[in-house]
Amino acid sequence: MKSIWFKIGIVILVISLYFLITPLQDIVRQAVMILSKVDVEAMKEYILSFGIWAPVISFLLMIFQSVAAPLPAFVITFANAGLFGWVKGAILSWSSAMAGAALCFYISRYYGREVVEKLTSKFALENIDAFFDKYGKYAILIARLLPFVSFDVVSYGAGLTSMSFWSFFWATGLGQLPATIIYSYVGGMLVGGTKKFVFGLLILFSLSTLIILFKKIWKDKNKIEV
Repeated sequence: MKSIWFKIGIVILVISLYFLITPLQDIVRQAVMILSKVDVEAMKEYILSFGIWAPVISFLLMIFQSVAAPLPAFVITFANAGLFGWVKGAILSWSSAMAGAALCFYISRYYGREVVEKLTSKFALENIDAFFDKYGKYAILIARLLPFVSFDVVSYGAGLTSMSFWSFFWATGLGQLPATIIYSYVGGMLVGGTKKFVFGLLILFSLSTLIILFKKIWKDKNKIEV
């Protein structure tokens, strides 16, 4: 009984803070607008507007977009690379994404499917359920390597499975590291006419990675059947 009231108390506190603090509402609305438009330059200006707090705001933005799935994370990753350099930007993006993934996992594990469906959608979770049933741990790797797949929904879905947190955490860290490094590196070059070219390369890289992973999955499934 105490656990239920504690869960309800946390939800009420978060909602109350949002509606009582007007500047917080403005910050959230502007962040959602920029993320929805997939505007890297606007995101860079937005983060920079907080001055010395820019890295902290970027960290919190990544966590926010994780909870408010399916907002795109790569916009923040590109912005971090452009603002802080690709190495520091990659570290910031990777660590904040890990924090966001962990939060999604625990929200799902703690509050259950009904709450998660409200944060994502029933349809999205059903697709992830089927994906986990077929591919298990590979789902986490595939989701993170593809910039246009909602990794956050996968994090929520993982929390609904019997997977332990540490299994999820290590798979998440390893799965997102290569993509974060690559996206951070090219993110620093997103200027002028290179933008479309880089986005094309990212799509090509993602498709190539997906093909390789599916080949691996196919071989593993055949071994099991034999």
